[in-house]
Amino acid sequence: MSATSATSCALPPPLEPEQEEQESSETHMSVLWYAGQLAITYYDTEDCSVYFMPDIPDNEDLKLLQKVIGELNPQCIVTSAKQDQNIAKFLTNLTATSGDKDIGKPEIVLFPNIDFGLEVSKQRILSRQFPFIPSHMTATDKILYLSSIIPFESPLMIRALGGLLKFLDRRRVGVELEDSSIAVPILAFKKFVLSDTVNLDQDTYCVLQIFKSDIHPSVYKLSSGLKEGFSLFGILNRCRCKWGEKLLRLWLTRPTRNVTELNKRLDVINFFLLAQNHETVLTLQNCLKNIKNVPLILKRMTLSNTKVRDWQALYKTAYNAVCLRDTCRSLPNTIELFQTISRVFTDDLHYIANLISKVVDFEGSLSENRFTIRPNVDAAIDEKKRKLMGLPDFLTEVAQKELEALDNHIPACSVIYIPLIGFLLSIPRLPNMVDKTDFEIEGLDFMFLSEDKLHYRSARTKELDSLLGDLHSEIRDQEALIMHQLQTKILEKSEVLNSVIEYTAHLDVLLALAAMARENAYCRPRFTHRHGFHIKDGRHPLMELCAKTFVANPVDSGEATRRIKIITGPNSSGKSVYLKQVGLIVFMALIGSYVPATEAEIGVIDGIYTRIHSRESVSVGLSTFMIDLNQVAKAVNNATERSLVLIDEFGKGTNTLDGLSLLAAVLRYWIRQGTQCPQVFVSTNFHSLMQLELLPDTPLLEYLTMETHQDGEELIFFYQIKQGMSTISHAANIAALAGMPAKIIDRGVEVSELIRNGKPIKRLDNPSKCDRMEKCKSVVEKFLCIDLDDPQVDLEEFMSKEVLPSAASVL
Repeated sequence: MSATSATSCALPPPLEPEQEEQESSETHMSVLWYAGQLAITYYDTEDCSVYFMPDIPDNEDLKLLQKVIGELNPQCIVTSAKQDQNIAKFLTNLTATSGDKDIGKPEIVLFPNIDFGLEVSKQRILSRQFPFIPSHMTATDKILYLSSIIPFESPLMIRALGGLLKFLDRRRVGVELEDSSIAVPILAFKKFVLSDTVNLDQDTYCVLQIFKSDIHPSVYKLSSGLKEGFSLFGILNRCRCKWGEKLLRLWLTRPTRNVTELNKRLDVINFFLLAQNHETVLTLQNCLKNIKNVPLILKRMTLSNTKVRDWQALYKTAYNAVCLRDTCRSLPNTIELFQTISRVFTDDLHYIANLISKVVDFEGSLSENRFTIRPNVDAAIDEKKRKLMGLPDFLTEVAQKELEALDNHIPACSVIYIPLIGFLLSIPRLPNMVDKTDFEIEGLDFMFLSEDKLHYRSARTKELDSLLGDLHSEIRDQEALIMHQLQTKILEKSEVLNSVIEYTAHLDVLLALAAMARENAYCRPRFTHRHGFHIKDGRHPLMELCAKTFVANPVDSGEATRRIKIITGPNSSGKSVYLKQVGLIVFMALIGSYVPATEAEIGVIDGIYTRIHSRESVSVGLSTFMIDLNQVAKAVNNATERSLVLIDEFGKGTNTLDGLSLLAAVLRYWIRQGTQCPQVFVSTNFHSLMQLELLPDTPLLEYLTMETHQDGEELIFFYQIKQGMSTISHAANIAALAGMPAKIIDRGVEVSELIRNGKPIKRLDNPSKCDRMEKCKSVVEKFLCIDLDDPQVDLEEFMSKEVLPSAASVL
């Protein structure tokens, strides 16, 4: 696990047991998990710093949380008393299996949920005095300062941080013997990420269009929210089952720099892309379509709430999982995923599939809309069903005998069976049977009237009740008991079903990535331990699907040279697309995907930072330029020599001179770091940056421009990157393409030339000579009327109100 703050830092490696005994440092952690999002903060007594991890997805198995706890080994874990049962169970198992306190058993501390309230937590953070904040700062300045350090857009993390501060104040960690007025020291806030996870913030996900939510077009699905729009996730998602789609989203939210893991994924994709394996791919895809929502089925089983279709779904899943296993066993064992599936998909799947197929009567269950069993499963149930099947003929004979015993005026009767009531004699209602007293028949007990038929109990129907009983209810009860026994046996084997979901998801995602690579001629990226990138004929994965023709561009960034690239060129020439293209190719490599290029060599990456688009600023209460500054500040404070930084048109949101100065200062800051600076790609229209030579001459810098050609008044874009720099923005040509009126464009060009040459700008609405003469006469007359000897006369006021405005209008 690594951590970053204003300066790069990393957690120390695990110490040997002998050293640990001598260490007095402690870690106290606050954890919240809600709706699939995990937030973690912790306090380290060794450096008196609070570390935070912004909201990040984590599945119900909480493997990410388990990994963090395993690396930090906290003494205390603080959480809300009102928690989801998944994390409650996780923490219970954690304390039950961690052993004695001497060997690292964490203490679980529960606080009321109100202590983790969002507004309460924000107030707790903002009202606390931190020694690293200057005392002269106003409350507003303090909020702005903290917002550049702490991501307040991560509400779950803010709540966890508020709970941690409450815990520190209550326990008085490290200041137990001090005066009560002395607070627990917090010397810094630092962001941490998992050691193998690449750091990306929400702005980067947004500008690279990795995810994009659109309103669903169907009126029937408006209430269900959003659908995935045109995004990287949208084009990569060729998954056949739900769990593959879920895992793909998880990979996109958690890119890794674990080269071993990435190469394992790429090996599988490479295998699927081979022409001789096409039939195998089709077989695997057909099987994956039948992998159903097993966790939901198992949950219903534990609640004894299994539906008829659940048995069908579970049978299909087990059957197709066996098919997947058998297919993988015929594939090369050199690929770890195939080997793992062959091993963990045990014969328990055969057992589950055979058990369900032998016990469950799918046709009968669907027709009766309840669980029914096949013949020869239970002899007692078979006997009762046999009786129930032969009941109509038998009841016809009984009805004939009952009719013979009835009066001659009763023309017909029948014996029927009603579940839960039993056997009854049914007689048609005669015209003379008006009142209830007319229903009485000697030897029969009247029960009820329904649909002009009278229902009675007779001696024979009572005898049938005692001999045959309530067959329907008994069969239902016995089949329900067998269903419970079947559920118990399947739940005992549920471990293999959980493995099926886990590894079929991996298989599904890699098949989807292989399909995308095959259709779009992607290449396999190579990973190197040096810093930098070499990409030949790189393409934007989204833009190339929209454009009729897409011009590929290379990327060459060295380890000791060309680490900082300044890209110039006219607007609409492709600078922003090039920046995003670099970010997306690197990102796709970090999830283990093939990339849109002819060749790609990717160096070590620990984070991608961007300043490309300004986020919506109304809800956060900050100006657009302040948000831009925050984005660049994140890159300056957190980027290391292993990071990629993409900056597009920074500085345009303020005064031109101030924006240019800030951009130059940021670039010089990175240049001073030498080979320890990140890989930086900056696009700008500040040509003065080069013309005024604001940056030193260093091999770290490389100037690039987008190639164009001026053909008369027409500007032709080649969208091709080349070395060099542009000194003309071609704003007039771009304005013409945008449909700006020609008069406005011509005037803009004229004013620009006058400013560039240092000449005065003449007004278009100059008054006539006569009008100017009249204004001059008016000013002179007013001046002559002034009594200069009068001490009340204010000449300065006269000059400012009369002379200067008139002079400006005349000149």
